[in-house]
Amino acid sequence: MRSQHQIVRRPTRAIRVGRVTVGGDAPIAVQTMTNTDTEDVAATVAQIQAAQKAGADIVRVSVPTLAAARAFGEIKRAVGYMPLVADIHFNYKCGLAAAEAGADCLRINPGNIGGERKVDEIVACARHHGIPIRIGVNAGSLEADLQEKYGEPNSDALVESALRHIDLLMKRDFQEFKVSLKASDVFMTVEAYRKLSAQIEQPLHLGITEAGGARAGAVKSAIGLGMLLAEGIGDTLRVSLAADPLEEVKVGWDILKSLHLRNRGINLVACPSCSRQNFDVVKVVAELEQRFDGIDEPLDLAVIGCVVNGPGEAREAALGVAGGRPNSIYEDGRIQHKAHNDDLVDRLEGLVRAKLEARRKAREAAP
Repeated sequence: MRSQHQIVRRPTRAIRVGRVTVGGDAPIAVQTMTNTDTEDVAATVAQIQAAQKAGADIVRVSVPTLAAARAFGEIKRAVGYMPLVADIHFNYKCGLAAAEAGADCLRINPGNIGGERKVDEIVACARHHGIPIRIGVNAGSLEADLQEKYGEPNSDALVESALRHIDLLMKRDFQEFKVSLKASDVFMTVEAYRKLSAQIEQPLHLGITEAGGARAGAVKSAIGLGMLLAEGIGDTLRVSLAADPLEEVKVGWDILKSLHLRNRGINLVACPSCSRQNFDVVKVVAELEQRFDGIDEPLDLAVIGCVVNGPGEAREAALGVAGGRPNSIYEDGRIQHKAHNDDLVDRLEGLVRAKLEARRKAREAAP
């Protein structure tokens, strides 16, 4: 029987990032960030659309110059309702221009854009356009006095920096914001989020920054974000990888799916394979993942290579195969089909798509 454990999430204030609600009881949103040149509108739009297809709820786009802000407006018009966050550093005019160009959120640290007047303008602009601000604290860019005070980045320094930025917004009665506290060290990041989550009601954006390449970064992110999510902390996340942004989206979804916090696409339960296997599990799983890449609707599929754990896992899934001669395919808990190795992938794909189509027709027929 599948685990029935449910995570109790920390109550937070709900904010809107375009069409996506972040916080409250809304699903945890998956984010990524484009790595194209923002002024290359066509390339950036293509990457955003690919991220959306992979399951991104929100995409962040860097706006380092006014020329990039103009391009941002073209990008936003091209991607339509996809929520876009404008990533701003230092130059408050880029933030104003991005908001005017249609940004759904501004990622900006109020303390580093150059004085009270500029903070006033940013807050007034965000309020006028009805968009939130994301405060993003990073261990690699802490204020000089905090580095001197603490000697080196730690969780207390991250929290103190965040509270400074928060205070600038709260003094202006602006509460539509979310906060991130990122470090490349897992424990520092987790401690910082735990401390801040006890002090504010605003939603938290989770991430392990500079986590590394596709494999190491995914592991670090799964550990750090998993610890926080299991405690009910976190309302949106980005898995930061030195890899294709689509990988960030996929890993983010895998983390949420493993904790039963969200469900999307085919959930492949697969054995690691061993000499007992009656078909090449690794090859079959790789081919199925490729064929199912564009499917959004959730469905559990078990692919187990032998009869030791195969029948038990296959019975628990909507569809499952247990290795044998021939292989036994279970549907809704019972053996319903047999398949030989040479047509196993085709049979499983056909059965998955048929089951999803039957579900769709049943929904349409329902009153």
